[in-house]
Amino acid sequence: MASRMSKRKRLTIVIVIIVILVVVGVVLSRSSCSPSDSTLQSQKAPDFTLPTMTGANITLSELEGTPVVLVFWTTTCLHCNTELHRLEDVAQQSEGEIKVIALNAGESAASIQSFFGDYEPTMIVALDGSGKTFVNYCQKDNPRGYIPITFFVDSEGIVQYIRVGAFMSEAALWDTLSNVFGITIP
Repeated sequence: MASRMSKRKRLTIVIVIIVILVVVGVVLSRSSCSPSDSTLQSQKAPDFTLPTMTGANITLSELEGTPVVLVFWTTTCLHCNTELHRLEDVAQQSEGEIKVIALNAGESAASIQSFFGDYEPTMIVALDGSGKTFVNYCQKDNPRGYIPITFFVDSEGIVQYIRVGAFMSEAALWDTLSNVFGITIP
């Protein structure tokens, strides 16, 4: 009987954890950081230096000269997983013509490493454990903005376009890259 109770207790704990993760993901994906509210459109992208999943640091201003696609995401965001796959394809297919930075908003390095497992992405995975960079991009009065949100930063460091939410397809993402940067599929 004691063994049966411990199994039920463990199952209850697992269910509670899953429910909490789903609720956090829904809350993050429904709050708002929209381009119309953004002061960043047509402005210099806020600079940052953050650690990456590989242990190096990335500084946005050091990438000037190359267009950058900067996406904020979390491991609990269902749409982010699809978006990351599409952006990873862009990073691979553009062969360095575009830098893709997947900037995780507020999670630990261990969580992110667990999310990717043994896979080593081509895109740069930056770690914003404090969430400060995310807040700088998604308005200080809206620190829990919509995820994913993608900023298209031109080679001069100017935010040219902001996309709230995931792209419906990889083709739609490439159309945006073509319209914003004049870059087509290699």
